[in-house]
Amino acid sequence: MELRDVRVKRINYVDEVQQKVFDRMIAERKRIASKYRSEGDGKSAEIRGQKEKELKRIQSEAYRTAQEIKGKADAEATRIYAQAYSLDPEFYQFLKTLETYRTSLDSETWLVLSTDSEFLKFLKSSEKK
Repeated sequence: MELRDVRVKRINYVDEVQQKVFDRMIAERKRIASKYRSEGDGKSAEIRGQKEKELKRIQSEAYRTAQEIKGKADAEATRIYAQAYSLDPEFYQFLKTLETYRTSLDSETWLVLSTDSEFLKFLKSSEKK
């Protein structure tokens, strides 16, 4: 006699043992899921850190470039103003005085000045003409 095949259809455990087997299986699956979640969280934090670092680098480089351009433009404007105003210093003084009038005088400002005040120099000269 020869035994060729044995098939087990079902193993029945006692209810108490069966519940412990199921609990162990559930705990094992939870442990594996927790491991994958923690690895994913770590990778996520690493990627976010790299993104923040790259963002800061790009922003600082852009700020530096903007400041360089602004500095060059200010220097060019100053050169042009100096060149223009050096041609006619009296006109420059006139423009600066008008700008001072505009910034210091408004509808609610009162000034008490003498007639020979330097502040009113150009207003007086316009009355003569």
